[in-house]
Amino acid sequence: MKKLLLLSVVILFSCQSDKKEKTNSKAESIPQQILLPEPYFLDIKVNDVKLGKPTYGDWLFSHDEKGQSFEKFVNTKHVVPTKEENIIYLQPIGKFNSTQIKQIELVRQYLQIFFQLETKVLENVSNDIIPNRARRMGDVGQEQFLAGYILTDVLKEENPNKRIALMAITEKDLYPKPEWNYVFGLASYRDKIAVSSMYRMQKEADFNLALERLLKICSHEIGHMFGLYHCIVANCVMNGTNSMAETDSHSIRLCSLCQRKLNSGFKYDNLKRLKELEGFFEKNNLNDGLALMKKDLEKIKNK
Repeated sequence: MKKLLLLSVVILFSCQSDKKEKTNSKAESIPQQILLPEPYFLDIKVNDVKLGKPTYGDWLFSHDEKGQSFEKFVNTKHVVPTKEENIIYLQPIGKFNSTQIKQIELVRQYLQIFFQLETKVLENVSNDIIPNRARRMGDVGQEQFLAGYILTDVLKEENPNKRIALMAITEKDLYPKPEWNYVFGLASYRDKIAVSSMYRMQKEADFNLALERLLKICSHEIGHMFGLYHCIVANCVMNGTNSMAETDSHSIRLCSLCQRKLNSGFKYDNLKRLKELEGFFEKNNLNDGLALMKKDLEKIKNK
């Protein structure tokens, strides 16, 4: 039986269909011509690492993606924050241990910095919210929840104050449909909702590796909600992935092009965001991310 190894695999088709949907957007107010990038993006571009030729098993080996230029991004309707919708929410579902609770709080802190938007954790919801018809036992005796049920029957009708994105996090394993063994998560970009499981991210991983995986996956999927396609230009957190090993090899950093897209609608202070990311990585001993932020800051300081 086929295994679906990462959330991005499951959501590929919903991602493609959602691109055709109309959402709240400021795209129409942006000039059609490509605007010259700000000096910040030119400065940090030298730190982008070009992707090598994909090999068997890599996402781009089996997916012919065309990428997304800055011009294509601004001319495509996409969600941007407004006064009415500007808060990201995380919805924990399950019974979490103290380590997992700490990681969820760190994910909240990270997303608030990454997107420069207020991010809140909603009150924990019991696993009892999932009925027996949306549960099963997995191939090694683990309980699994039907990911689609969580989207359509738990999250879709939830509308906390000023919500712009809502991501559930479960401690139980997930499956997308009966014929699949498991999935890390599922998302609907049209509805701006997603669910991700911590279950497999923590296997054979220490605290920091499990946390880094969560940071990558959550920022990646919410990045999609804000209109970012998979990046095919550089090693970037928006790269598509086929496996946990490929996820681990991808950068936690947004490349200069993806940063420019995100900033075009958010209009946050790029240097402030960069310094705050540096502080987060340093405080939490995430050395790979810290080194990347220091390299970007060095390019800014030298100008």
